[in-house]
Amino acid sequence: MNVALAQSGLGDYIFGLDPQLIFDSLITILAMFFLFLFLSYLLFNPARNLMQKRQETIRQEMETAAKEKADAIQFKEEYDEKLKNVDKESEEILSETRKKALKKETAIVGEAKEEANRILERANREVELEKNKVKDEVKQEMISVATAMAGKVIEVSLDEGKQSQLIEDTLKEMGDETWLS
Repeated sequence: MNVALAQSGLGDYIFGLDPQLIFDSLITILAMFFLFLFLSYLLFNPARNLMQKRQETIRQEMETAAKEKADAIQFKEEYDEKLKNVDKESEEILSETRKKALKKETAIVGEAKEEANRILERANREVELEKNKVKDEVKQEMISVATAMAGKVIEVSLDEGKQSQLIEDTLKEMGDETWLS
């Protein structure tokens, strides 16, 4: 076996490693390392920065969404409170309107009663005037009947002395009050 190794020239190297191969391998490894660093600087860092910016944007959007959700909850609570107040306000308005309606009703009823009282007073005065008018007419009728009767009586049997006596007696019987009322 030594013979075969000696003839092929490989006996000096273990597994065929010579210094040139080791040097080339180290250079290749170093070149790959620097190429990796260069590519990571050119490709990985921008991608990493892009991912960080995207993460920051998502974080900001989530914060904004959380803030808007809190605002929406607050607005909903305010809206619910206003709805409760609207019910109270509508009850107050209805109550106030009812009070005003009752006042107006009372005023209208009062005015109607006053008007009815005025109408009754006016009717009573008219009735009183009509009574007085009828009394006067009855008195006038009685006077005219008495005059007619007296005229007939006088025509028949009275002389002037008896006529005077009869008028005086009649006036005394009737009295002053009859003529004054």
